[in-house]
Amino acid sequence: MHRGFDPSTGRDVAPRGRAARSNEAGRFERHDRVAEADGWEVQDPDAVSPPALRTEVREERPRRAITRNTSPDISFDRSVNPYRGCEHGCIYCFARPSHAYLGLSPGLDFETKLIARPDAPRVLEAELRRPSYRPATLAIGTNTDPYQPIERERRIMRGCLEVLQGFRHPVAVVTKGTLVERDADILGEMGQAGLARLGISVTTLDPDLARRMEPRCPSPARRLRAIERLAHAGCPVRVMVSPLIPGLTDHELEAILQAARDAGAVAASTIPLRLPREVSGLWQDWLGAHYPARVTRVMDKVRDMHGGADYDPAWGSRMTGQGIWADLIRARFRRATRALGLAERLPPLRTDLFAPPLARDGQLSLF
Repeated sequence: MHRGFDPSTGRDVAPRGRAARSNEAGRFERHDRVAEADGWEVQDPDAVSPPALRTEVREERPRRAITRNTSPDISFDRSVNPYRGCEHGCIYCFARPSHAYLGLSPGLDFETKLIARPDAPRVLEAELRRPSYRPATLAIGTNTDPYQPIERERRIMRGCLEVLQGFRHPVAVVTKGTLVERDADILGEMGQAGLARLGISVTTLDPDLARRMEPRCPSPARRLRAIERLAHAGCPVRVMVSPLIPGLTDHELEAILQAARDAGAVAASTIPLRLPREVSGLWQDWLGAHYPARVTRVMDKVRDMHGGADYDPAWGSRMTGQGIWADLIRARFRRATRALGLAERLPPLRTDLFAPPLARDGQLSLF
């Protein structure tokens, strides 16, 4: 199970540097393994502080790079994911359940067993060269973060951006990773041409809370500096106060928007906490371990926004919620963005500049 056990509290203990406290099998698996205290943990000096888990990376050779969707409540119909799983390890991440499709756990496996797709730039280029392809904004980072730590060496995201820049193809990037500063040369140039925009997620300004909740993400202050640097480079930046957690971080909404605007953000968005499938159990386990006095308060408000359930996946309301708390959050957000001059929507990215370049060998492609 890759976890320790604290006999003084009777609770499992997350490995150092990780947010999830368990590694239950995914929902498609027939069997699970459960750790049980056998009485020996009291004498084990490592029982309360289990050893750190190493990050494992495997490679996948994709046949397609572009994933299509027809969801009516999101603003894009295509995306690219350079990686599966995310070492940032945000405990609330709505993408955790996707690891179950790989036969892996949405818990610790999601943070430690990653899949890299090194051929993604090459496959993306081939898809963009198809005569039938018609350009529209391509989203990157909507499932797992393209600027998580392994990108520093793998450079898959960099390769995808180089392809998109060469084709003059519009791209919208979402991240918590400050490694995005490395690609300011591409995003800045494309941003000035109306071909790129960037969303940077800032969930809290409290560094201690961020370290517990997002253990391998850059600090909030560091993310604000990334906003400043990308904005200075010429890429329009949206601050994403997502997820906004009622009873834990919702009181910071206005302060985060102010700090991001001061750093150079020109737009903002917010999404209340979402707890689909396995995320609910992982989240409540984490919350009970770190903020036990707030469990009832937080979960009562979350359920109030989702019709009494931990999560309601209905189109149109799954990312906004319903009820008094959802209405209050929307009202506060709109009032703050108006006062700060932050846009809720940015102009559409340009598609009229799209033009496939010469192939790498200098020849025009027939297909």
